[in-house]
Amino acid sequence: MQKIAIYDTTLRDGSQSEEIHLSTADKIRIARKLDELGVSYIEGGWPGSNPTDMNFFKEIKNYNLQTARITAFGSTHMAKATPESDKNLQSLIAARTDIVTIFGKTWDIHVKEALRTSLDNNLEIIFNSLAFLRPQAEELFFDAEHFFDGFKANRDFAMACLDKAVQAKADILVLCDTNGGSMPQEIGEIVREVHKTFPGTPLGIHAHNDGELAVANSLQAVLQGATHIQGTINGYGERCGNANLCSIIPNLELKMGFSCLPENSLPKLTDTSHVISEVANVGSFHRQPFVGKSAFAHKGGVHVSAVQRNPKTYEHIAPATVGNKQRILLSDLAGQSNILFKAKRYGFDLDKNDPFVLELLSELKKRENKGYEFSAAEASFELLLNRIMGRSRDYFKITAFRVIDTQPQKDGDPFTEATVMVKVGGITEHTAATGMGPVNALDNALRKALQKFYPNIMDMHLVDFKVRVLWDLNAGDEHFSGTASQVRVLIDSQDQHSEWVTVGVHYNILEASRQALEDSVNYKLFKDDQKKLTRAIRDRCLD
Repeated sequence: MQKIAIYDTTLRDGSQSEEIHLSTADKIRIARKLDELGVSYIEGGWPGSNPTDMNFFKEIKNYNLQTARITAFGSTHMAKATPESDKNLQSLIAARTDIVTIFGKTWDIHVKEALRTSLDNNLEIIFNSLAFLRPQAEELFFDAEHFFDGFKANRDFAMACLDKAVQAKADILVLCDTNGGSMPQEIGEIVREVHKTFPGTPLGIHAHNDGELAVANSLQAVLQGATHIQGTINGYGERCGNANLCSIIPNLELKMGFSCLPENSLPKLTDTSHVISEVANVGSFHRQPFVGKSAFAHKGGVHVSAVQRNPKTYEHIAPATVGNKQRILLSDLAGQSNILFKAKRYGFDLDKNDPFVLELLSELKKRENKGYEFSAAEASFELLLNRIMGRSRDYFKITAFRVIDTQPQKDGDPFTEATVMVKVGGITEHTAATGMGPVNALDNALRKALQKFYPNIMDMHLVDFKVRVLWDLNAGDEHFSGTASQVRVLIDSQDQHSEWVTVGVHYNILEASRQALEDSVNYKLFKDDQKKLTRAIRDRCLD
């Protein structure tokens, strides 16, 4: 099985995404995760461009990486400088990495208008820079910037640039589609031509995603002889991003017969994707192929029925091979198969003709028609299921509540107070509390009222709060009622054991919040009761 080297540039090219800012500590954490996944190379950054990257190269030496090798990145020397006097080349040497990558101009328009030098001088710049670095690097890679555009504009000059890199003994020629505008057939034809011209030199591909083709272009390059792929986790990168390694790696390994990662490492891919998105503080793209939350999610009843019989009917690979999992969603598109699947997950082995299934399906569709989103709020669905099945109870009921927002001073902070009346069994509690905003104040007042009945609610807290304005569900698609519209509130809660999401829908945002909040606390109490019951049964069995 042929080996394809994976060269990850998340720390350098990926950090050029406009919403990503990585500290040295962030970069260390990402590098360790990439090493755990098993990539061949990790491009740590451009040591001559900023202190963060230089600090990374110093700090990473304190870690014993198992599979990946750290690479420093830079450019050829300045047009009016020499290699010996060029600060960029000196900083690459100072980074003290075994592998060095430099890019050089291969498109004549860049040489003339960006570097403002002659084509012949650019050829010398490429040769002299690489020759200067050659004794300092165990491996030396040349990124031929804008190569595909350069080849199409001036084939002879672009190929001459590669020839100079070969003369300077670069280990790999990395062909870059820097503007991301090339088509797969162009990539294939040009890589094939380069491979014929330089048969003894390994080729690489560095594709950008401006045409939504970076993954396809990278795979096409491999088919034509490239053995080195540069890309980023989750496709992060400048403009529209870089080639997404989370798609490239499984396609190569599972569908094209190449080897990219160490044995048994592919199931780590989904976790790697999610951890890096967290470190980068960028929300995961749910519909991302292979590793996205929705990559193997099934919503339509026909699909669910089919995948339960044979997952291959609607899944192109087994989710576990990339560390992902199958998800069955609930919505107004749900059929009995969705209900049966979910019910079994929560401990109910039901038949499709069971009246409880029909009741739950009817209630589900009715609520989703009002705007509820149970595929995103499974805790609310679990409560609904258990209530219909008679397993759960309402631990309390908010019988009345009031929230008052005032702003005593024009430039001061608002003051928010919530008052609630809560009924627990036959006892009514009437309490008030302040908070940072209406939902926080309502949450504080509710906890204050309930804590003497249920002390365990004090170890839960809200971690996220989302509001979405919905179309007026009674007025048709043409009418959007703005501030009078239905709103959907999702509340994400957490305790020391788990995290859950609940939902509320109403035209009044506070009422929608109340619904989601009440479900959240009831869910916490319900799950704690289930744990107590499980422990009691286990202890009885041990006795």
